[in-house]
Amino acid sequence: MITRLLCCLLLTSAHATEPVPFIVQSHRGAGVLAPENSVKAFELGWELGAIPEADIRTTSDGHIVVFHDKNFARVVHDPSPELKKQGVRDLPLSAIRKLKIGAETGDPNRTEHIHTLDEIFDFMRGEPHRRLYLDIKEVDLKDLANLVKKQQVGSQVIFASTIIDEIRAWKALLPDAQTLHWMGGKEEKLRTRIDQLKTENFGGITQLQIHIREPKDANGMRTLQPSEAFIRELAAELKPRGILFQALPWAASEPAIYERLLNLGVQSFATDHPDVVIPIMRRHQTTTTTTTTTSPSP
Repeated sequence: MITRLLCCLLLTSAHATEPVPFIVQSHRGAGVLAPENSVKAFELGWELGAIPEADIRTTSDGHIVVFHDKNFARVVHDPSPELKKQGVRDLPLSAIRKLKIGAETGDPNRTEHIHTLDEIFDFMRGEPHRRLYLDIKEVDLKDLANLVKKQQVGSQVIFASTIIDEIRAWKALLPDAQTLHWMGGKEEKLRTRIDQLKTENFGGITQLQIHIREPKDANGMRTLQPSEAFIRELAAELKPRGILFQALPWAASEPAIYERLLNLGVQSFATDHPDVVIPIMRRHQTTTTTTTTTSPSP
């Protein structure tokens, strides 16, 4: 039986007097633990103590649903050749409700259905510990804002986008909203984007996520992309601004990469393996708190 963990774990720095929230984002619902963007995935993410991520798109008749891909080829069980080429935007909600998802798990018996975001919000109302990242794929922001207001979940959702103009447009609609600006690519590209954000004082951003990969060098040793130096530099830039520094180590299931990134200043993770990452954070929290308690006063 999975024990409920705290959704926002608290990490206290050895040099800080205030606790810093430690958040685990469970990628596409619950990562590899359940069919992505399904009710089962969101429920499991919350049960683990994570904040699930929901990818959102709009049907041909204007309903916002949770679904990641541009088409149905990868996730829907036994799609026809025509359906493989179609996506959420091509079908009305009535047709989308008939689809069975979960094919990406490789198990034909693991089937779920596509749900509207409104239905997912129903699971969150009156449950403040149930929070949700909304990764914008194809939605009208005004329609989304109206839905968030109607369901009274504004304090529970974190708006996520790789497009900074979308982040700022969302903040204009909901000034108190939490946001996550995510970005991937090689270090040179990341540095260019960060330098531009500096000139704009990181306006509209409350959390920033970078994607991490571990390519092998000429000796077969795993390295970090971007580099350790870049990660440390970015951590030092974000912390005094009060912006949560999150990393998504792609497909990483081994504890070592997460522990390494914590030591470089990363404060939060998005992951396909929340069951691996949350215990790491709990141990890190305990170790850091013990260090703070036993450190002599200056």
